[in-house]
Amino acid sequence: MPNMRYLILQRDTKLEFVEMPTDYAYQLSALNLRLNKEIGKLTAHEVPVLPVAVAECDHLELLREQDQIVSGLHYLNELEQAFASIRETEYPLISLLTEIRALQAQMEQWYEEEAI
Repeated sequence: MPNMRYLILQRDTKLEFVEMPTDYAYQLSALNLRLNKEIGKLTAHEVPVLPVAVAECDHLELLREQDQIVSGLHYLNELEQAFASIRETEYPLISLLTEIRALQAQMEQWYEEEAI
């Protein structure tokens, strides 16, 4: 069983829990910080609301039934879709999409290798 880390993200008052392989959790935290820093520079009207990474941990036990853990790949797929749909004309959005897609590709490869 691979070692996993959990990122705890906050979107408004809601917490989100993302499970990542230990070797990639830092990359998702760093990506989240960068996206939150850069999103204010976008000029498009339909910009996604991003959660903020508030914590990482090695072990996570959820105590409320309504909470659930999502895989890092699922989270990255949704993030990529949200940013790909932005109609930006001023800010070089492609650089942010490239970072998202790079981590997304790493996660896809990781899951393929783990399935073997």
